[in-house]
Amino acid sequence: MDNRLPFYMTHPMPLLYDDERMMRRDLDYMKSIYPKAAKQLLPYVEEECDRMEYDGSMMYDEFPDQLQLRMMCRRIFSRMEEEEEEEAGEWLMELVQVMTYHELCQRRCEYRNCRRRFY
Repeated sequence: MDNRLPFYMTHPMPLLYDDERMMRRDLDYMKSIYPKAAKQLLPYVEEECDRMEYDGSMMYDEFPDQLQLRMMCRRIFSRMEEEEEEEAGEWLMELVQVMTYHELCQRRCEYRNCRRRFY
């Protein structure tokens, strides 16, 4: 019998999606250890970002409009105020902005990486 390996098996290729899978796993873990207020806010932020995620969306613009971003954060804040019973302060609006901008940045990076692979 011939025990030689084919050429493509002699130099193993790294898995193409392994880095992305590890980054997603790390991000999911970090989200799981958020403080209580951030965990309550996260579904609202993700829902609004899901709603804004389409081709040609302002979230993929090179420089997203600050007014549109503030309006997006205000919608998240208002929706959370309606559904939650506890009083929301100014600190919560700032937390909404930080979490929204972080989620947008994360999705923009994923979008760029996905587009780059197919061109």
